[in-house]
Amino acid sequence: MSPPRVYFTDMRCEPGDSPPSKLGRLIRAAGIDSIDMEKKFVAIKMHFGEYGNLAFLRPNYARVVADIVKEKGGMPYLTDCNTLYVGSRRNALDHLECASRNGFDPTTTGCQIIIGDGLKGMDDVEIPIDGDLVKTAKIGRAIADCDVLITLTHFKGHATASIGGTIKNLAMGCASRRGKKELHIDGVPEVDAEKCIGCGRCVGACGEDAVTVIDGKAVIDTTICVGCRRCIGGCPKKALCSVKDRDGRLVDGKMVEYAAAITRDRPCFHVSIICDVSPFCDCAAWNDIPIVPNVGMLASFDPVALDKACIDLVQKQPIIPGSRVYISSGGMKPDDVFGCNQPGTRWQNHFEHAAKMGMGDGSYELVEVK
Repeated sequence: MSPPRVYFTDMRCEPGDSPPSKLGRLIRAAGIDSIDMEKKFVAIKMHFGEYGNLAFLRPNYARVVADIVKEKGGMPYLTDCNTLYVGSRRNALDHLECASRNGFDPTTTGCQIIIGDGLKGMDDVEIPIDGDLVKTAKIGRAIADCDVLITLTHFKGHATASIGGTIKNLAMGCASRRGKKELHIDGVPEVDAEKCIGCGRCVGACGEDAVTVIDGKAVIDTTICVGCRRCIGGCPKKALCSVKDRDGRLVDGKMVEYAAAITRDRPCFHVSIICDVSPFCDCAAWNDIPIVPNVGMLASFDPVALDKACIDLVQKQPIIPGSRVYISSGGMKPDDVFGCNQPGTRWQNHFEHAAKMGMGDGSYELVEVK
């Protein structure tokens, strides 16, 4: 059996061409037209970007996908689920306001926006998966109810999962707040008291009121913490760190099982764009210098193959001077860009568990589209 096909086009455009035009050609070449969308609800799952972050995908990309869906007779809508942490997307009203401020509205995208898990992140559907780690995936109802699912992913780094790719977009992105808690819990961060200055930034970053400052030092209530690790990114002294000897195997495995649940029994199509490759997820309210140059756009029916193709293409790129990876590696190209970007994480977990689940091992055939 031949490996799944992943279609690729670079970001270069000659006069008279444009990135949106190239994206349209790419997804048609990859077979989006083969999906029956006539009078079907088509969810376009993407990330609208935390307010303050400017690395997220522009709404222009969503417009290309939405227009093709409408051309095929489908009823598209953009969607994402609410967050666990404190920020601009914790409930549907704030989430919609954030999306609007970041340029996402029916005028720019050509379709409506529906927050997947409702007003307070509580509206979900349990989808049986009976995996090794998860028995039912808790998916936002507006996503679980779709007839066709299309993911539009900004490929980037991630503090916990090593990569923010299609599997992460399907799993963490489609999970309700209840589902996100299930995905994250595999241990809580630790506090290095010698480094902690008691500034309280970790307190403000925690959405569960699990962190307090006592006698000038941060203290984490392990009975409340859900393991989202937002406090780690907010610490200016790097006094918080992930649990020792943790390589993300549990959370990565759970994400694969959630992705398997949401993609089962419905037509799915996946697009990933490798540009502005921030070292952190677009969930952060900031973005750093990209770690590699812009690479291109990819599309496939297979989310596992798509993620692996994105990883391989990024690993081939030169690192950008001044970036997080450049500084961490002393200016030398590391063997593993993502491992250098987020030490202690291991992107290989996704593919090992996907193979175990029968979703594929990441093998692919790359087809270039002009």
